[in-house]
Amino acid sequence: MRKAVFPGSFDPLTLGHLDIIKRSIPLFDEIVIAIGVNAEKKYMFSLEERKEFIEETFKDEPSVSVITYEGLTIELCKKLGAEFILRGLRNPADFEFEKAIAHTNRRLSKIETIFLLTAADTSYISSSIVRDVIRNGGDYKVLVPSAVKIKSSKK
Repeated sequence: MRKAVFPGSFDPLTLGHLDIIKRSIPLFDEIVIAIGVNAEKKYMFSLEERKEFIEETFKDEPSVSVITYEGLTIELCKKLGAEFILRGLRNPADFEFEKAIAHTNRRLSKIETIFLLTAADTSYISSSIVRDVIRNGGDYKVLVPSAVKIKSSKK
């Protein structure tokens, strides 16, 4: 069974994330979307909200599950029996950053990182851009799945 972990903060889930996950479904028997918890980071959306957004978005996809975790992604992969880490790439800067992490993960474990390029029509979308649009009262709904909804206090 081919199991992949797709780690990230997903603050919030974007159409770029959605594209990567949907396109990876035929490649893996199971995809675990793993929301990482970093106590040092200030999130716009709570952990519960982020998990709900993803669960709602993939409620009809039995091969996709959502969990939260702390610590090293490779340790999570070992615990889950996942052989692959799934990552999306939007641009060359993403590649350089992700390449270093992938090399480190391979040095520390036997887990392979699989990179998928985001679709051209979503490659400009990042969670940080979405958060900025939200903070400034813009139409964030064109950048995220319909399950992502903000409370008025987030602006």
